[in-house]
Amino acid sequence: MERIKVSDNKRYLMYENGQPFFWLGDTAWLLFQKLGPDETEMYFRDRQTKGFNVIQAVLVHRESNTNVYGEPALYDGSFTRTFVDGKPDLTNPHSFWNHVDRVVDLAEKFGLYMGLLPVWGSIVGRGLLNGNNVVEYGKWLAEHFRDRKNIIWILGGDIRGDIHYEVWDTLGKTIKSINHDSLITFHPFGRTSSSEWFHEAPWLDFNMFQSGHRRYNQIVKAEEEEDDDGRLQIGQDNWRYVKNDYQKTPVKPTLDGEPSYESIPQGLHDPTQPYWDANDVRRYAYWSVFAGSCGHTYGHNAVMQFHRPGDGKGAYGVREFWYDALNAEGAGQMQHLKRLMLSVPYFERIPDQSLIDGDEGEKYDRLLVTRGQSYIFAYTFTGRNIRIKPGIITGKRVTARWFDPKTGETETIGEYQNNGVLEFSPPKKDNSCPDCVLIITDSEKDFLF
Repeated sequence: MERIKVSDNKRYLMYENGQPFFWLGDTAWLLFQKLGPDETEMYFRDRQTKGFNVIQAVLVHRESNTNVYGEPALYDGSFTRTFVDGKPDLTNPHSFWNHVDRVVDLAEKFGLYMGLLPVWGSIVGRGLLNGNNVVEYGKWLAEHFRDRKNIIWILGGDIRGDIHYEVWDTLGKTIKSINHDSLITFHPFGRTSSSEWFHEAPWLDFNMFQSGHRRYNQIVKAEEEEDDDGRLQIGQDNWRYVKNDYQKTPVKPTLDGEPSYESIPQGLHDPTQPYWDANDVRRYAYWSVFAGSCGHTYGHNAVMQFHRPGDGKGAYGVREFWYDALNAEGAGQMQHLKRLMLSVPYFERIPDQSLIDGDEGEKYDRLLVTRGQSYIFAYTFTGRNIRIKPGIITGKRVTARWFDPKTGETETIGEYQNNGVLEFSPPKKDNSCPDCVLIITDSEKDFLF
């Protein structure tokens, strides 16, 4: 299995052999705590089949965490006892960390990369991982997983980077000093990006933002909320976070590590509110990627917490068990985005709103455009007409197609002169969401969509 690295142009990710790696993540926060071996294999097999290649999971979610065998991650809930005075017990085959090793091994068998969070942010927020023990913990993790090629480190865990900044910075430096070849990022609090605190940190290889789970009208005004040039707490417009990170130097990749989950209440905490559905998760994915991100992370409310019989109410108004939610509509549709992006020359791709003739649109009506030297992709969520100026790409003539994000199917529209303005009206659909992608390519190029 090849390691993942930052691409030569610093915008995207790639395999060691230079082939593009499109990050398609699944949110599996409590994987190590709640699933046994057979369940883990079933989960990995399903996600591999659906095109996912990164599994985001936290090692220590709470200090009292145990695995399915009842074995604790931390003895007496103490980082100091476990990782300083004595190492984790690796002689017990059911020990927490032996179980983690087996899960990581199994992920490699299925060609999956593990996005590992060393510790959930609240533990750092409460001072349990601190300046006295963070170096030892980080050193142990880095040395233990040193030879694993399918590890990507994700620090944070739903927390601002300026809460105990020194602890996070030390953890990043410590892991990077030992795991030189493993990528590291930071999963921040909702409606923030890692770039706010760590963009220039040498250990941060790419940015991650959390666009969060609120609707436009659920934004709570706060002193730190600023305009488009500031913090970018701007509702559901996750493309704005990409735009902000894209403009920063040094150049680093970025992606949405937690948009609204499928089947979770809008606003997160009130189950009387409508629930986000497959249409919404597609919108977040295409908006983010077309704005210039290096991939996307999907999440489902039931799967991220692995809700199962006996868990009681569960969290966030969860309505399904995790094994039933594996086949949620949105989960199966993410692979179409990945396939589309990898069907064309990948590393030359840039966001380019200048190709839109007329209004780019606001909120749900926003058009997002990305292109390479010989192709243009334009996404509409609302099915509005699209007016594109194609002349910047190669070819005397261009071929236009519609791409359905729900099915991955394409429909050829026709061939046109590569000049002026081309206007297209998306096909009418019988379902409730008319979102689609307009594809325009150099007619002499033989892309396989």
